[in-house]
Amino acid sequence: METKETVRQYIIENFLFGDASPLESDSMSLLDGGIIDSVGVMELVAFLEQDFELTVADEDLVPENLDSVDNLTAYIGRRQATA
Repeated sequence: METKETVRQYIIENFLFGDASPLESDSMSLLDGGIIDSVGVMELVAFLEQDFELTVADEDLVPENLDSVDNLTAYIGRRQATA
């Protein structure tokens, strides 16, 4: 499964309880859309660290990296390219 689909499926299963309809697009803000909150961000970080074997630094905890499926996918790609 490709990275974007893995991230999307994780969000749908863990934050939307299997209902993809609130996730209108991959560029939709997860925070502004009420899909995740600050605790959800920490769950996402744990998912990234476990499933993609990344270490997410404190300075990486910004919306530009974690606030949409597209941002998460791009962040994972950047991190894997430098690993």
